[in-house]
Amino acid sequence: MKKFRKVLDGLTTSSPGGNIGSPSCGSAAGTPTAAPTPKEIDIQETLVSENFQLCKTVRHGFPYQPTALAFDPVQKILAIGSRSGGIRMYPLLIFSLPLFSGLETHLKILPGVLTINTGALVTACADDTLHLWNLRQRRPAILHSLKFNRERITFCHLPFQSKWLYVGTERGNTHIVNIESFILSGYVIMWNKAIELSTKTHPGPVVHLSDSPKDEGKLLIGFESGTIVQWDLRGKKADFRIYYDEAIHSVSWHHEGKQFMCSHSDGSLTLWNLRNTSKPFQVTFPHGKIQKDGRKESCKPILKVEYKTSRNSEPFVIFSGGLSYDKAGRRPTLTIMHGKAITVLEMDHPIVEFMALCETPYNNEVQEPYAVVVLLEKDLIVVDLTQSNFPVFENPYPMDIHESPVTCTAYFADCPPDIIPILYSIGAKHKKTGYSQKEWPIITLQMLYKLKTSKVFEKPKQGEGRAAELVEEDPFAVQMVSWCPQSRIFCVVGISAHVILYRFSKYDANTQIVSLEVRLQCESEDVITPSENENNPCFSESGSHSPQPHHQHAASPGSGTPDGIKDSIPCLKVKDRMVRVPPGYQADLVIQLLWVDGDPPQQITSLDINSAYGLLAFGNCNGLAVVDYLQKTILLCMSTLDLYGAADPYQRLTRSPRRNRQSTSGLTELSDNQQSIDMERSKSPTSDHVNGHCTSPTSQPCSAGKPRVPMGPEGPRLTRRGPGRPPFRKAQSAACMEISLPVSHTEESRENSFSRSRSSSVSSIDRDTKEAITTLQFGESYGRKSDVLPTPCLWVGTSLGMVLLIPISIPTDQEERMEEPVTIGPSGAVLMLKGSVLRFGFLDCMGALIQSPCEVWRDLNAPEDPDRPRRRKLVHFSPSSSQDACGEGHLAVLCSERQAKVFLMPSQSCLFVHNITESSFVLRADVISVCNSVCLACFCANGHVMTLSLPSLRPLMDCSYLPLTDMRIARTFFFTNGGQALYLSSPTEIQRITYSQEMCDNLQEMLGELFTPIETPEAQNRGFLKGFFGGNAHTFDREELFGEAAAGKASRSLAQHIPGQAGVEGMKVAASGAVGELARARIALDERGQRLGELEERTALMMTSAETFSKHAHELMLKCKDKKWYQF
Repeated sequence: MKKFRKVLDGLTTSSPGGNIGSPSCGSAAGTPTAAPTPKEIDIQETLVSENFQLCKTVRHGFPYQPTALAFDPVQKILAIGSRSGGIRMYPLLIFSLPLFSGLETHLKILPGVLTINTGALVTACADDTLHLWNLRQRRPAILHSLKFNRERITFCHLPFQSKWLYVGTERGNTHIVNIESFILSGYVIMWNKAIELSTKTHPGPVVHLSDSPKDEGKLLIGFESGTIVQWDLRGKKADFRIYYDEAIHSVSWHHEGKQFMCSHSDGSLTLWNLRNTSKPFQVTFPHGKIQKDGRKESCKPILKVEYKTSRNSEPFVIFSGGLSYDKAGRRPTLTIMHGKAITVLEMDHPIVEFMALCETPYNNEVQEPYAVVVLLEKDLIVVDLTQSNFPVFENPYPMDIHESPVTCTAYFADCPPDIIPILYSIGAKHKKTGYSQKEWPIITLQMLYKLKTSKVFEKPKQGEGRAAELVEEDPFAVQMVSWCPQSRIFCVVGISAHVILYRFSKYDANTQIVSLEVRLQCESEDVITPSENENNPCFSESGSHSPQPHHQHAASPGSGTPDGIKDSIPCLKVKDRMVRVPPGYQADLVIQLLWVDGDPPQQITSLDINSAYGLLAFGNCNGLAVVDYLQKTILLCMSTLDLYGAADPYQRLTRSPRRNRQSTSGLTELSDNQQSIDMERSKSPTSDHVNGHCTSPTSQPCSAGKPRVPMGPEGPRLTRRGPGRPPFRKAQSAACMEISLPVSHTEESRENSFSRSRSSSVSSIDRDTKEAITTLQFGESYGRKSDVLPTPCLWVGTSLGMVLLIPISIPTDQEERMEEPVTIGPSGAVLMLKGSVLRFGFLDCMGALIQSPCEVWRDLNAPEDPDRPRRRKLVHFSPSSSQDACGEGHLAVLCSERQAKVFLMPSQSCLFVHNITESSFVLRADVISVCNSVCLACFCANGHVMTLSLPSLRPLMDCSYLPLTDMRIARTFFFTNGGQALYLSSPTEIQRITYSQEMCDNLQEMLGELFTPIETPEAQNRGFLKGFFGGNAHTFDREELFGEAAAGKASRSLAQHIPGQAGVEGMKVAASGAVGELARARIALDERGQRLGELEERTALMMTSAETFSKHAHELMLKCKDKKWYQF
């Protein structure tokens, strides 16, 4: 006893603020009791605050609300900008880079540019700021920023192998920025100088900028009003001006620089020839039909056009939009014109941007496009241009995790090594046809397997809207999932109050899905009054808590009422015929809650499955149900109040659930001391919104359903009453009662700050309070204080902070397990916490984490082997080997939205208490393994991520990370072992984080190289005559023209230069790690050798050109030597 108290005193004194309690905490009944004396409890905690640090690791999924697209044809890097300011970098597959990188600016990204083969990215944000990103380091960072103060940025263009960026503005001016120093040049093309002086109207914003492929000294400027100007940068004057009646959206050059094409707002394409700019050379309406009166029908604007040439075929004209207005609701299209053939590709989502991928980065060479990347609002597709039918590349790594809205996530670490290959092999078999035969060129998140739960049910017929009446969302929407990696059993909870259990098989099979139907509500006619039975609790009928045949449901009250009230019917209809299922996850059992007297079933709020026990438990705001999925029977179906028995710590008042229809049903007093206050104030939003709990005023007595496929000639077995099971009390459901608890004003304001669930099952304005089942967990524990050995138990947590233990008696022999019934009954053991219970965890007396027992996976559809019959192989995670020396029992970690407690079992003594938060509440909590130890990780609504040591509950980390701005974050936040977590950062993206210092230290080495030194491809030899007569593009010196010496300095008030934070810090990050310096030196040497090689090649090319010129000049001199002047 002295040693035990000494250990506890040492642990409690190390806890600040007195949050860690003494050994004598409240017992199950709320009365302080002294802790019992085990032989020895000596837990050495190894975790300290230095073991924890919070940082982001990687983001998966499709960028939410994308706005911009850029591509580097040499590095093969694709950049996507989003409305929220995020930038995603996608390397192409041919370089096999291991991951992509995410950048953040927190502002909408406008169309930007990737500096080709230089490892830099220029982005323009909605606040008119230009950012220069360095992609040469593993964590890209901003080097420079330039904030425009007086003008808004509308377009940017960076010529290939140039350091001068052209920036067009809303006022129609064009500015020039040096991207190396990010300083604005004094050279400005003002809009009033670009247009003729006689023009009286403003040309509008700049919508296009590009240098002529024929001469880099010519800049083509497109204004929104339809004006096009080719500006001579050397002469500082306009070569020509084009005034067109229709607004311009985009311009694209022919590679020879003699023609360019424009797209307009009337759905037309105009082709202009530089020889005659007075009128367009060609005007086409690709989708405009000629009407009967001879006029062309009006068309939608063509937002973008690309004019690409090919050596062996006709040019490609690719554009988006331009469809006629004749049909409403037409899907967005991408049109590919190749010669006389026109191919229209319909898209599932609006087109944000598209870009043709070409073989060469030089705009004055034949482009040879091979694919088109199309950025949609919710997808990214790549079209193969090398095949005549233009098929779409099949994306083997779909980014559309948002194919339907994500409703929940689960994160598993340390999975069995064989599970990922088998999932990938099964998922790869379900491939569609009609895709391009080439490999998908972009790397992203790899999806292993996809499962559609709707295939289990019949398609609702016209007029059968039972599920639609229950919810506004899709009736098959998933609310929560539970997966056992060892047994490969997978459970899905749907929004229509159903549970589907899947088993994994490598073989296809013909099977009939077994369906169980459960009544888990309270009926108004069963409410008892104090005058009838106040002091004489009675048993309910056996049929109210046991599986029943279908004909008994048909005869239930309200099922055949003439007014058509729904009763004893599920929301969805399970397929009742033999179905052929492919290899993979195959539905084995469906459990559905039933309508009762016109009231829909309440949504399921908690779920747990244990493969070793063969049991599945789920609960909602009405009660709890336990199912034996091996025998396909219902073992327990009770209201929450019935679970307490005589150990109910509250004084409750039963409220009639039919007061909106039966005004005679008033409040019923069940206690001598009537105390009733409104619990809505003290109710946590966790119980309504975070875990999907719903609060409906309807409540009926709980009764179980029947299996739709009988298990044998005797039919379904009835549940045996356990020895410690308390007598049932009719209609005392916690779903319809008030509890005497204090009211917190903080909780009231917190509740008002959250919106109500959109489910139509929340049909009450007064929002009655129910005690929902919030968490469940099977495990080996002690259901009673008198137990000597641990037995299978079910831990039940409720929204009122109550924890109940339910012992289970399971036959140990395999044959008996399939024939003998499982005995289950509440023991009356009750533990209490503040706030809704969120999580359970179990430690042995050495502080090691105790895992729940499980079954090793076996394929039930595999061929029978007479020599090796299939038998269940169970794995029990026993406590540490020194358990006997530490005494009997184990530690139970209980966490609610307010508080965490550690109890010693079986004595149920509270050893440690820690109040996690007073001003907020916990959304997610998990007992996880990290750094060869265990801790309790919590995520609070105020954005704090906390870790507590176990078992002393000593605070280790409290980091303000992410304020709860959206309930999506709370619904999808998930901790896992190894110090990792994830959540849905947007409707389309999954963000992974780590809170382990060790992983943060190693993260730099784990990141891949985004930029790889690659030699820039050589430009084609244009030949002497073509170079001599085709312009003087190679002699244009932008430095001499735009530098400070020639152009002067720009006005300081026009733009403000902001140095990036990645100067010194970025170099430190890039140099961190063992190979940082070596990598930098190698890259520098490669770049130096590359420049020397280019210089040598240019020198040889100049010598060859000089010799050719001398030869041709000598031949010309000899030819013209003896000719007279009149012979020329």
